[in-house]
Amino acid sequence: MERGEKVISAQRQEMGARRDDVLAAWKAAIAYAGSAVSAAFLLSKKTASSHVRKVRQAPLLFATDLVSACFALSFAFVARYGLEQVQASPELIQTLLFAGPQYLAICIVVFPMAGLYSRNWRYGSISDLWTILRAVLITTALLVCVLFFITRLEDIPRAALLLEALLLSLFLSASRLSFRINELSLPDNAGWLKQAPEREQKIPTLLVGAGDAADLYLRAVSRDRSCFHRPVAIIEPTGACEGIMLRGVPILGALTDFERVVRELRLSNSFPRHLVFTEAPSVFGEEVCEKLIRQAEALGIAVSRLSQMTELKNAKRGNRFELKSIELTDLLERPQAALDRDAILRLIRRRRVLITGAGGSIGSELTLQIAACEPSQLVLVENCEFNLYTIDLELAERFPTLPRATCLCNVRRANRVNDVFEEYRPELVFHAAALKHVPMVEINPCEGALTNVIGTMNVANAARQIGALAMVQISTDKVVNPTSVMGGTKRLAELYCQALDLEGVERGSGPRYMTVRFGNVLGSSGSLIPLFKRQIASGGPLTVTDPDMTRFFMTIREAVELTLQASAYGLEGDIGKGEIFVLDMGKPVKIMDIARRMIRLAGLVPDKDIAIKVIGLRPGEKCYEELFDMNDTPVPSPVPGVFGAIPRPVPLSKLRTTFARLERFAELGDASMVLALISSLVPGYAWQRPALAGAALAPMQDESTREGEDHDVGLPDNLLAALVAETDGGSAEVSGWISPSRLQ
Repeated sequence: MERGEKVISAQRQEMGARRDDVLAAWKAAIAYAGSAVSAAFLLSKKTASSHVRKVRQAPLLFATDLVSACFALSFAFVARYGLEQVQASPELIQTLLFAGPQYLAICIVVFPMAGLYSRNWRYGSISDLWTILRAVLITTALLVCVLFFITRLEDIPRAALLLEALLLSLFLSASRLSFRINELSLPDNAGWLKQAPEREQKIPTLLVGAGDAADLYLRAVSRDRSCFHRPVAIIEPTGACEGIMLRGVPILGALTDFERVVRELRLSNSFPRHLVFTEAPSVFGEEVCEKLIRQAEALGIAVSRLSQMTELKNAKRGNRFELKSIELTDLLERPQAALDRDAILRLIRRRRVLITGAGGSIGSELTLQIAACEPSQLVLVENCEFNLYTIDLELAERFPTLPRATCLCNVRRANRVNDVFEEYRPELVFHAAALKHVPMVEINPCEGALTNVIGTMNVANAARQIGALAMVQISTDKVVNPTSVMGGTKRLAELYCQALDLEGVERGSGPRYMTVRFGNVLGSSGSLIPLFKRQIASGGPLTVTDPDMTRFFMTIREAVELTLQASAYGLEGDIGKGEIFVLDMGKPVKIMDIARRMIRLAGLVPDKDIAIKVIGLRPGEKCYEELFDMNDTPVPSPVPGVFGAIPRPVPLSKLRTTFARLERFAELGDASMVLALISSLVPGYAWQRPALAGAALAPMQDESTREGEDHDVGLPDNLLAALVAETDGGSAEVSGWISPSRLQ
């Protein structure tokens, strides 16, 4: 009995537990349903408010759409039965009056929800027509459903509903097409070629390519009334579309018909002043495009290409379509020098190479070209961490299997330089590290002396100490009859390397020391061309220091290639000992001509669209540059594209003694003494004498001058000693201290 009661009690407890679980589940379901309904209500409320807000932003369009819906339904009935039958049948009018308000209510709800007011129809396209079709289909289907449940579609003609849908689609599309009526009316077939007075002021432009990019460009030009280009014709690769119009611009021929097309345009008074590649020249073929560019340049036609639509632009730029120059190397107006690549390969292949200043403009190009010649190891020495990281990353991507080492090192620190050379023991050294910005070095002469003079000495001494095969120093035409601290310091670096090279000739052993001298390079950091590009991009003016200023120019690639070639000939042919290799840079170019030509390459008019401002010479600048110093002896060179120059040598012992003093005064920050010491070794270098020395600092002949050193006019040792004593608070030590390893 008791056992039965226990079983019954257990069953009741189990049933109670189940009932509690069911109740809990129902409560949870009700709570979830309530949350879902609440969320749906809030979402629908938010969505409805959003649609209402969009309708308020386009009330006229919304009203026009409702009127279009009513008119489409009415016109569908009239078209189906005829106007006379509709007027004679009150039943049809009643049916129309019954269906009309219901259809209008449906349209009021559906049109906003279908997204008809969520688009900027000024930029609508064919793909946006689906939005209109979707709205029409939904409203028509809902009207059919409502009428079916109310009247079972009695007295409602099915054909009228179909006709209503077609008419409403047409009306809605027409109202949105009106947003683009101005664009669609431009241009007419001859619009681009009309010689209206306002068009005569625009630049006639010949387009290369008739693809999508050309279509986008022509559409942009037609919208932009302030655009200064006027497309007059198009040429395309094959000429298959000749005679066809692209947005009103005629396609007149193929790329090979360029000269004929230009003649025809000249006869029609539409001679093009600008040739624009609508896509990258590689798309049309490199050889054909190169010939086309040369033909255009010969006719004085500027050459540009359109920027890609996906390129990110500076927000401050005002041009909606920027024209990018093809090649600034056209500024040189001379052919590139021929190269002996086999000699360069023999110089570099399977040798350990060290490059100082490896992340700079010249150094990075040196690094990449040397890496392509398969050295056994490449050692990158750079003082700037970011530059070192950048060039190392590029090497890793382009030459992943090349053994390389990266060294953060300031060439001023002799001990660090020696450690790097001892660790990697390079066979070839390329010294590109330097401070080269003339005004900046003029303001900071002590820093210029430490980097350009002492740094070069440290690298040259280290190369000699570890027994390198050769060291190649990158020099500049600023060393010729220098008027700047940068030119004077680089001249001292040339003299030191020349002295070491001559000493090796006398001993019959030691590294070759070769110096390569060249002028400005296009596109290097801090150079003229990037400055002009930035100034053109910002709307000008272009700043020129003097109207008559001239400079020698080379491309970075050409300068580096000739440097490697000269080095290869010098080492392999054992030539140029004690000489300077001077690269053939053609004729000097006027900076004013460079400025005007760059403006034209950008598709603008000099002195009209972009002004040119003369600002005067900066500190240390010369109006013109030269290739040979007054103390250089020009000699013929067997290296193609390279001249030879033999500077009057200075004894190595004198250079070392003066460099020790120079380093001491530079570290003390005594700019006057640094300039005086540079002047004592560099003939023709003029500097402003400090007032404290007065007439005593006038140039005089050093009593210790050896025979044959009549060019060494500078400060006597006793005056230097007096100034050092004054600087050091009584110490008469004049020679300074220099590590014995650096004098070896």
